[in-house]
Amino acid sequence: MFDILMYLFETYVQSDVELLFDREELTEELSRAGFHAEEIGKALIWIEKLADLQGSEHKPYLAGVKASSVRVYHPKELQRFDTACRGFMQFLENIQVLSATTREMVIDRVMELDGEPLSLDDLKWVVLMVLFNAPGNEHAYNQMEDLVFEQPEGLLH
Repeated sequence: MFDILMYLFETYVQSDVELLFDREELTEELSRAGFHAEEIGKALIWIEKLADLQGSEHKPYLAGVKASSVRVYHPKELQRFDTACRGFMQFLENIQVLSATTREMVIDRVMELDGEPLSLDDLKWVVLMVLFNAPGNEHAYNQMEDLVFEQPEGLLH
């Protein structure tokens, strides 16, 4: 399913190609690209739930959250977010790329992905997808894009 999400993000968001909003057409195109119907369905539901998260005024997971709060991960979340991923999430909050709201959106979307614990690179892509779909986070999206695509300059040793 993550491969489909990456394909959609790279094909439609990172390029000038217009996103197909017709679910049937998009399903057909993804099938032609070699993806399986079951995984396509899961990926499209994942995207729809992301849109629902950013469009909803009701955010029960943020009740009582203060700026000075520290996020404590549930044991199921710890299975998906290794130490490097949790550290990176904290780093993104510290540099204000993620807010408490977008952090929770990222965690929600990661928990809906199938498979093994997420790699740090995969987490970066999920953060990009969330920020891209969350209105008012254009600056944070640009910062995150720089972190993902930044090429080191000079000598590596």
